[in-house]
Amino acid sequence: MTNCTGKVYLVGAGPGDPGLISLKGLECLQQADFVLYDGLVNPLILRHTKAEAERTGRANEAGKRVLHQEQINERLVEQARLGKTVVRLKGGDPFIFGRGSEEAAALANAGIEFEVIPGITAATAAAEYAGFSLTHRDHASAVCLIAGHEDPTKPETALDYNVLAKFPGTLVFYMGLHRCQEIVNALMTAGMPSETMGAVITKASTPAQKVVTDRIDKLPQRVLEAGLHPPSLIIIGNCVNQREQIKWFENKPLFGLRIGITRPIDQAEPQIQRALQLGADPVPIPLIDIKIPEKNDELETAINNIDQYEWILFTSANGVHGLLKHIWRTGKDLRVLGNCKLACIGDATAQVLKEYQLNADLVPSEHRSEALAQELIKLQPTGKLLWPRASRGRSVLEEELKAASLTLHQVVAYEHHDVEQLPLQAAHWLKHGEMDWIGLSSPAIARAFARLIPEEARDYLGTSLKIAAISPVTAQAAQQAGLPVQVVAKQHTWEGIFQAILESNTKLN
Repeated sequence: MTNCTGKVYLVGAGPGDPGLISLKGLECLQQADFVLYDGLVNPLILRHTKAEAERTGRANEAGKRVLHQEQINERLVEQARLGKTVVRLKGGDPFIFGRGSEEAAALANAGIEFEVIPGITAATAAAEYAGFSLTHRDHASAVCLIAGHEDPTKPETALDYNVLAKFPGTLVFYMGLHRCQEIVNALMTAGMPSETMGAVITKASTPAQKVVTDRIDKLPQRVLEAGLHPPSLIIIGNCVNQREQIKWFENKPLFGLRIGITRPIDQAEPQIQRALQLGADPVPIPLIDIKIPEKNDELETAINNIDQYEWILFTSANGVHGLLKHIWRTGKDLRVLGNCKLACIGDATAQVLKEYQLNADLVPSEHRSEALAQELIKLQPTGKLLWPRASRGRSVLEEELKAASLTLHQVVAYEHHDVEQLPLQAAHWLKHGEMDWIGLSSPAIARAFARLIPEEARDYLGTSLKIAAISPVTAQAAQQAGLPVQVVAKQHTWEGIFQAILESNTKLN
């Protein structure tokens, strides 16, 4: 009888920055049928999988545990026995204070095949993102990783603070925020000098990272004053003194800003990556869904008669994808465009064209339909113009070209579909005023956001919640829909949106 049991991968996701997962861990996600992930895992990592994803929900809002470790073990075994490739995605490293070894033992006992994919543990990432090294030839030749919160069922602590106080290196306490005072008292009682430097780092390697440093006798009070919350680490040792010289993460230009990325989810990757590079917290908020139909008779007819057209007009990246993918589906290739000239509304669309090894013959200096129409009219084309466009959108280009007696053939190359609700996390942050910026990249997206924004969020518009529009046309659509716009990108691209946010944030600071 064939064994149809699946396999489980225990994958370390890193401490928070979604880019810190390993290449092998990423490959496992891409192959997974089912993902069971910890609450400490950055949800942005899940954009790399199409599998069903389920959060372990280890604690509810009252702090009470709602899913025990035994239940997690059972879930892994259950899904593997269905023949699935299962990824157990764990914050940090699976075996460093992660209970991954317990899960591995449960799988082994059940006869389930598994692999462990190591991850970057919180200690190393937290220190390096805070700006100091756990080891240093002048400060520390050893590192000790310590449980700051031990198993409450133990009759007594397994830690010997007399040994820890004399440890010749750096001490790192995991999960010890609420015991900070108790920990430093025990160390000082055991003989550690009160002037020893310490640090507490919360939400390490994320845009919400906060760091407090001071002498250990003053550290607990500093933590209270800063209002720090888990997840956190306590790091004690002279290496902390490096922070003022080599901290880097918090110096990123958009550090700490939570920015809504309103592109369709399968097209938002470049903007998510760019936001992360700038130190921001990108929140995917797809407001429209883009569909390129498998079968499109009208577009296929245009492709079969492509020699009739002198110019092909692209007013979006989706128009490029829609036409060129259909060319391929009809059994043809880019050679059919040999007699056509190509016009793009802007540099971003022209860049997508280049990805297909094609150069635009015309890109207006102003990235608007009006400018594209005027530039084409100046060239006095005598043949037909083909415009592969969205199923809905502005009609300015059509009106201006027809007014100039040019023959324009419009064909739907892709469809816009409304999204009916915001992602739950984004809606929560909007309701509670915990979003800093929303980037709007088209009139349709602006109108969709105005339709879906929670009523509670309107109280924050223009103050703690600001809106950046990609162009004057998008800004006008937003304002007509009742959304105040704070900044308009000078360059009508997402890079222009980020630059406008940066300039606004610089002025405020």
